[in-house]
Amino acid sequence: MSIKNRITDFFAPEVDDEEEYLEVNEEEAKSISKYEKPKARGVNAAETNIVMFEPRSFDEVVEIAKHLKERRAAVVNLRKLSYEYKQRTIDFLQGVTFGLSGATKHIDRDAILCTPVNIGVDGSISQDEE
Repeated sequence: MSIKNRITDFFAPEVDDEEEYLEVNEEEAKSISKYEKPKARGVNAAETNIVMFEPRSFDEVVEIAKHLKERRAAVVNLRKLSYEYKQRTIDFLQGVTFGLSGATKHIDRDAILCTPVNIGVDGSISQDEE
C-alpha cells in the first residue's frame, strides 16, 4: 500500500453501506438509564403542602430552603425583618427556587410565595395601594 493510500484511508476511510442495528428487548428499551426517566412527576393532593413562615432573622431562611427542597411551597411574611435583611432573604430564596426550577412571586408588599417545580402558580395580584 502506498503512502497516498494510507493517508487517504486515514482521513476518509471506506464506509460500508450496510447499517448496523442494535437489538434490544422490551425490558431493556423501557429504561436504559436513570437519566432518561421523566423529571416531573404528577402532583398528588396528599403531597402538596404550603408552609407559612415569618422569619425574625436571616438565619431562619435556611429552614425555608429545606422545605422547598422537600417540594413544599412556602409563603414568607417579611414584615418583621429590616429592609436589608428583607432584600437578602428575597435574593437567597430566589436563588434556591431557581436552583430547584421553581418560582418566586410577590403576593404582597412584604410577602412572597416560593414554589418548587411540582407546584404551578397562575395569575397575579395587583399591589395598588388604595
